[in-house]
Amino acid sequence: MIVLIIIGVLILTAVIWFMIPYSPARKEFERDVQKLKEQNAPSLDGEVFTAEDFEIFPEPVRKYIERCGYIGNPKMSYMKMYYEDVGFKTGRKGASLKIDYTSYNFVSRPDRLAFIDSSMFGVPFQGYDYFSDGKGGMKGVLAKLISLFDQQGNDMDKACLVTYLSESLFAPNILLSGLVTFEEIDPHSVKASITYKGMTVSGVFNFNDDFEMTSFVSDDRSVANSDGTYENIKWSAECRDYEQSESGIRYPTGFKAVWHYPDEDFVYFDGRIKSISYDRG
Repeated sequence: MIVLIIIGVLILTAVIWFMIPYSPARKEFERDVQKLKEQNAPSLDGEVFTAEDFEIFPEPVRKYIERCGYIGNPKMSYMKMYYEDVGFKTGRKGASLKIDYTSYNFVSRPDRLAFIDSSMFGVPFQGYDYFSDGKGGMKGVLAKLISLFDQQGNDMDKACLVTYLSESLFAPNILLSGLVTFEEIDPHSVKASITYKGMTVSGVFNFNDDFEMTSFVSDDRSVANSDGTYENIKWSAECRDYEQSESGIRYPTGFKAVWHYPDEDFVYFDGRIKSISYDRG
């Protein structure tokens, strides 16, 4: 009887622990976000984007900025993106999950933090992607306490910088930092490069006839294999279903991330962008 009571108490404790919103991984993410917000405190004094800000950029970029309504809107110091109920796969042979995903991209330097909130068989699973001061990594935690992985190193640093570059058009103040350079390929595509902390990564932005950005494709990301090794694979971020917000800015509401293996295109992230906001949240 005593054993059964102890087991019952342990199960109840575990259930309560799983249900409460607190977790060490989330706390670390929120602490790091707050620190970077303070470092990126807005000092723009009501500055807004003008066409002249982008006159040195290739025509596809200028048309995108104009078409998506950034001209006349305030310049930002950081961007928050929130995805809800995303289809996520942990690997080609890994588990399929539904996740909520929150990311912050900062302007003053290429810092990016993101948090995954999900569950596996009813047990909380959380992930933390981080890139700060040139160092990137990805952590996975089960049941809020059990560390599943903590990937770091040069390959992760470059991968995180590629991701930051891929999202730079959604926070155009990043383009004005001087770190991003462009080279026009044709009327609907440009090569973009960013150099930071001795690393240079590149990719190609593609635009449709309405000059909505539809994809970013890069050869500079490596995928982590199950044995801990890294493999260089073509990667793309694909956008769809643009909608206009109350501010007049047009955003994609659909997004997916794809690894283009020689034998298949592996979509590991496919969901809807619930919201994009600047300098708040």
